[in-house]
Amino acid sequence: MGQSVILHLEQVSKQFSRQDIPAVQNVSLTLDQGDILGLLGPSGCGKTTLLRMIAGFEQPQSGIITIAEQVVASPDCWLPPEQRDVGMVFQDYALFPHLSVEKNVAFGLQNIKKKSKEDLKQRVSEALGLVGLSGLGNRYPHELSGGQQQRVALARALAPRPALVLLDEPLSNLDVQVRHRLRQELRDIIKAAGTSAIFVTHDQEEALSISDWVAVMRSGCLEQCGTPEEIYQQPASRFVAEFVTQANFIPAQRRGDLWETELGCIAIDGNIIERAFNGNSNNFDQVELMVRQEDFILEPDKDAPVIIRDRQFLGRELHYSLQVPSGRELVARTRAGAALSIGTRVHVSVANDAVQVFPAKSKSTQSNWKPFVRVKR
Repeated sequence: MGQSVILHLEQVSKQFSRQDIPAVQNVSLTLDQGDILGLLGPSGCGKTTLLRMIAGFEQPQSGIITIAEQVVASPDCWLPPEQRDVGMVFQDYALFPHLSVEKNVAFGLQNIKKKSKEDLKQRVSEALGLVGLSGLGNRYPHELSGGQQQRVALARALAPRPALVLLDEPLSNLDVQVRHRLRQELRDIIKAAGTSAIFVTHDQEEALSISDWVAVMRSGCLEQCGTPEEIYQQPASRFVAEFVTQANFIPAQRRGDLWETELGCIAIDGNIIERAFNGNSNNFDQVELMVRQEDFILEPDKDAPVIIRDRQFLGRELHYSLQVPSGRELVARTRAGAALSIGTRVHVSVANDAVQVFPAKSKSTQSNWKPFVRVKR
């Protein structure tokens, strides 16, 4: 992170009624100037509520929100949105259909005083140039594509040169191809503007590709915050592993220095085990091994217990649904190449350093399988 803090949240909570569980619970995080933070989580996890509290559209019950070293929300203080030096891009863009592109962007400058018409026009021109819409100022929203409308909304938010830009599901209304293309453009625009940004998404790939930092939320709580690489490669909880990486979880039992699974025996570095159980690994004889889909290695083997139940061709890669002896299903992802047929028996292996360990979810998950003990080394 950089040296200048642009946003600091300290134990921020929000509950809409006494009967409801809190929408946001004791969230604390810090964002530095120039960084992009992705708020990632499933629907109803509190990410949009948190964004709205930062913007000033909702008031927290407790906690402190500081933007650019100014407290904007606390038990003793609350500033309205127009006094927070933030720009907002809504999910539906909220463009005025009866105003031209230029006038839509200029609307975001109406609170700027002591600026001549020439200065304001220059601001509008700069904002449109920044988002690649120079020359389209006289058009109306209905004359633009969805991607262009999204850029107009972003230009309107950037025109006042806010300290922080907030984006609520900014790409969700676009088709897949446009959304993929605009990911990089969105990041490039924010970086070129020299501002900081927070955007809400439930799309894991979107969060990982755009963000400098990703905050994963669950049931109103901050589950993990880190770089995209940290979130993907070192998930702090089973929820993060399942939601972000769609990882497989395999029951395992300790057998001396090895861990016995339906797929065979796997040797795991002792340091991984100790970290997983905070130095108390001797108290755990049953665990679940987390393996990302792309870390499986499949080899045809007529004597293996695992069967390819289904296969999906996705262009650059192949997805395999694997049925193991217990009836559970695992998913493997490989590069597109020589495809294995449905019904093929395969030996499944994984590099030892690609395995992470989590406490067993429940004893019942361990009791419905018998280990396949023949191991290929």
